[in-house]
Amino acid sequence: MGTLIELKNVHKVYKTAAGEFPALRGINLSVNEGEFVAVIGKSGSGKTTLINMITGIDYPTQGDVLIAGTKINGMKEGKLAQFRGRNMGIIFQFFQLLPTLTAVENVMLPMDFLNMYSNGERRERALMLLEQVGLADHANKVPSMLSGGQQQRVAIARALANDPPLLLADEPTGNLDSKTADTIFQLFENLINQGKTIVMVTHDNDLASRVSRDLTVSDGEIIADESRQNRYVRAEKSEAVLS
Repeated sequence: MGTLIELKNVHKVYKTAAGEFPALRGINLSVNEGEFVAVIGKSGSGKTTLINMITGIDYPTQGDVLIAGTKINGMKEGKLAQFRGRNMGIIFQFFQLLPTLTAVENVMLPMDFLNMYSNGERRERALMLLEQVGLADHANKVPSMLSGGQQQRVAIARALANDPPLLLADEPTGNLDSKTADTIFQLFENLINQGKTIVMVTHDNDLASRVSRDLTVSDGEIIADESRQNRYVRAEKSEAVLS
């Protein structure tokens, strides 16, 4: 598997009324194709800032961010928007669906923006993606007619519109009940099985324990980087000690 995400000595400092605030401190990170990575940590630890560096929503004060070998910090906004639209699907905690558009129209938006596919193909693809997330029967409903879990599934379908290799999700289950959150997580697992790469910020330790790799962020630094295999080994050692 090749490297899809690479952060090199990334710092982010915000200027506030109280002075400078270091949100990220020298982050070095590589994520390979096909990995499912959870980013965990307390509020204010730097999790969302880290995701914003990867998406290009925000720029590092120092260091470089590369996606599929392309350096994105320093790109002009128009070029970055085009690159982001082709290479990343972004899923937000609060869905960010346009309220006056139907579900199928919301899913078509990224295709419209990049002029991907023909007009007929866009609608056909949007319907296919809604079917993939179990919402084909709700294609012509506006977001206010959908539950929170249904809106999040529309947002996932929209993130997949241009078939990006990378999905980034910032607390995608934060506003959902546990049963609905599990449904969303199962969708992510299916996407990993299809070859996607996912980086997910979460407060849910149970969900984080199910991914292939988890990163713990504290005070702007990655203080732990653990694979599922290492978690199992650690758990077995703990059980052996207790027994």
